[in-house]
Amino acid sequence: MSTTEDNVTRVRYAPSPTGLLHVGNLRTGLFAWLFARQRSGTFVLRIEDTDRVRSETRFETSIFEDLKWFGMDWDEGPDVGGPFGPYRQSERGQLYLENAQTLVSSGKAYRCFCAEEDLNQQGTIAREKGISWKYPGTCRSLSDDQVLSRVERGEPFVVRLRVREGMVVFDDIVHGRTRFSTEVISDPILLRSDSTPTYNYAVVIDDANMRISHVIRGDDHLSNTPKQVLIYEVLDAPVPKFAHLSTVLGPDQTKLSKRHGATSVRDFRDAGYLPEALMNYVALLGWSPGAEGSELVPPDRLVQKFRLKRVNKNPAIFDFGKLKFINRSYLRESSKTADLVGAALREAGCLPVPRGGAGGNPSEDESNAAEWVRIVIDTLIGGVDVVPEIVTNLADVLSFPVDQEAQSEDCTETAAEEGALDLVRRFGAELDSRDYLTFEDFRSIVSGLKKSTGRTGRGLFHPLRVALTARSSGPELDKLIPLVETGARLGVPGVGSCRTRVAMFLERYGQ
Repeated sequence: MSTTEDNVTRVRYAPSPTGLLHVGNLRTGLFAWLFARQRSGTFVLRIEDTDRVRSETRFETSIFEDLKWFGMDWDEGPDVGGPFGPYRQSERGQLYLENAQTLVSSGKAYRCFCAEEDLNQQGTIAREKGISWKYPGTCRSLSDDQVLSRVERGEPFVVRLRVREGMVVFDDIVHGRTRFSTEVISDPILLRSDSTPTYNYAVVIDDANMRISHVIRGDDHLSNTPKQVLIYEVLDAPVPKFAHLSTVLGPDQTKLSKRHGATSVRDFRDAGYLPEALMNYVALLGWSPGAEGSELVPPDRLVQKFRLKRVNKNPAIFDFGKLKFINRSYLRESSKTADLVGAALREAGCLPVPRGGAGGNPSEDESNAAEWVRIVIDTLIGGVDVVPEIVTNLADVLSFPVDQEAQSEDCTETAAEEGALDLVRRFGAELDSRDYLTFEDFRSIVSGLKKSTGRTGRGLFHPLRVALTARSSGPELDKLIPLVETGARLGVPGVGSCRTRVAMFLERYGQ
């Protein structure tokens, strides 16, 4: 087997293409990637697709797409190649077979002819009696002639590792020095009866062959590690350094799953989260930048600040509220926000209608769209967590329920207030003399109305708000008026100007 030099960092990430990439699995890949990049090492992407029933090409493709969207790259892998390929386990069968044959020939492994159903029955009986059970080594002492005879008769067999006596000791970067007695370890199966490798065997062959220096994975693999260390030993291969990461739990402190909401990278991507915000948050699942640092740590600084030794061995709780806060913070600052909001508005049909025709000006249309996107962002970005909420909130802000079949209760009550309709009529007359209403114009008009009507406070502003929005509460008018007027001027579908709104209010309630 290949050897690993002490000063070379080679880290692998080995997802299985049996479903969409889960955020817990993503966290494992991110920590491995950060560790490799921080040490100027090699990051290897390996696809563990030995589960022939559940593995699908579409899931492998999705893994590539989601990791690239997330911001992770790799130096070796199925799509980019490398010196230790192939990088799919399904394409490495001959390597597993050859190494197993070598181990059997050297006496470090042996053929086991025990029927699986018999062993399962033994285990069941032992558990019913409250006794721990492991494979009793029935075939350990078979002679070469006995083995040859049974093979020639066509009896099915598996290949098992001959576990030595004593302790298995390894150092874990997260959990510290860990010890297991081999008295509790069954001789693990390396090759099944159909010659396919088991996980514990294949992963060791791959990691040793690919010269992996550090294995970073979930702590659900901690119990597999002593078996794997034993396999490294019989292969005379260096044992990598391990770091087993805690499980990611939901807010109710059960394992994070779909019942908690979005759990896959694709879920978060489709929900409108920014990749850099998701990376920032996922990095905080079990790790922190230190008491002196902000939790807002963009990807380039994550590589600089990340320390594997700072990873907490306690379970990490996925806090959707914190993720939203981080995404909201990135949305306000990201150079991508305008493009993302523009795309969302375009998909929803909320961009200005192009002028078109022979005299159309594409650059003017583009400028109008950019202006509209800017004012939408300025008006609404502070109240949203993800981009799709921009569209939802915009539709709510721009809606004018006065034209609905059911009369607005706010409108009816306001129109019945003494002097309210007179105030709105005066306001409407002022709007009729203007092609476009700015908020400065609005303040000037209100100042004049205050003097001419003697109304102040709620008596002045409430009727005007209802006439402009058909609601008694809502966004501040200094935000709403420029949004509405800009949308109407640029030709955004369904946006009526302030003058149009007031005219509709008076038409319905001014009789």
